[in-house]
Formats: sequence, structure tokens, C-alpha cells
Amino acid sequence: MSADMKRILLAGFGGQGILFAGKFLASLGLAQEKEVSWLPSYGPEMRGGTANCSVILSNKRIGSPIVSTPDILVCMNLPALDKFETAMEKGGVLFYDSSLILRKPERSDICVFGIPSTQIATDNQMPALANVVLLGKLLRETHLCDEMTAGNVMQSIIPERKKDLLAANLKALTLGFQYTTEV
Repeated sequence: MSADMKRILLAGFGGQGILFAGKFLASLGLAQEKEVSWLPSYGPEMRGGTANCSVILSNKRIGSPIVSTPDILVCMNLPALDKFETAMEKGGVLFYDSSLILRKPERSDICVFGIPSTQIATDNQMPALANVVLLGKLLRETHLCDEMTAGNVMQSIIPERKKDLLAANLKALTLGFQYTTEV
């Protein structure tokens, strides 16, 4: 994985917060004064259909917003894992929701983190924030930023009309940062 550029792909169903997670990572890059690309993609049915989001964070100019071989992949459902696992860059990092994806990734040349993010979020009375739990784990393992910076960025992107959700989002980030993967 290049230190100069991170190519991130997030994928799942519409309604799982894929685009929000991408927006968060793009905002994080902007806060770190990086070059940023954010490219959302979703099926016409939106909620329940397919959704993915490409984010590129770089110290140099970005030539194309397309992420065809991600360094970092986040999968929130089995169709996403089935579709994108093989496209990953050798040595990349894969994060997946092990609450919803029962098969383990097959690649042996990547680093894999299975996080039961839907279960963690549900157990903490915030079932809609599994995406943010995954983000916390991603940030911890990839060292894109520390928890305080992540919290500051989260505060900056939650719209005023949804400020009542800020505390839950910050808690979900912390749960992800604190989650330890069983070996």
C-alpha cells in the first residue's frame, strides 16, 4: 500500500451508510490537507440496492477518481465481497461485516479484518451505525488518523438537523477503534 496514495472502496446495500462512510473518509482527507476524490455509485433502487463508493486520499494530484484495484476494501454484504475481493491490490487491507457475511475471504495475500459491526451496533442500541463501527476499525488498523481527529471530522460532517445523532456516531467510532479481532 502506497504511503502517498490510499485507494479505498466501500461497498454494500443502499441504506447501510456506504456513501456517508465515503464522505467521512473524504472529509478526513481534506482535514489532513490531502488531495481527495469521492465517487459514489448506487443502483436506481437506492435503499436495498447496491451501493459503493470510491475514495482516494493522496499527497499528489489524483489522475482519475476510479478505484479499480483498492488498497483498502470495506464490504458490508456478501455480494460486495464476492464482487470486489478479487480486484484488491496484493498486500491490501479488507474489512468486512462478519455479522452479515458468513464466509471468510479467500485471498491469502491481503490482510483481513472480520468485524461483527452490525452486531456491535445493535448491541449498543444503534443498529444503523454498523458502517461507523467499521470506520473506527479501519482507521485504527490503517493509521489514517487517531480517534480524536476522527471525532472532530465526524462533528464537522453531521448536518445541523441531525446533531442529535452525533453522540451515537462518536460512540460507534470508539467501539470500532476499541474492537480487537480474534486471532
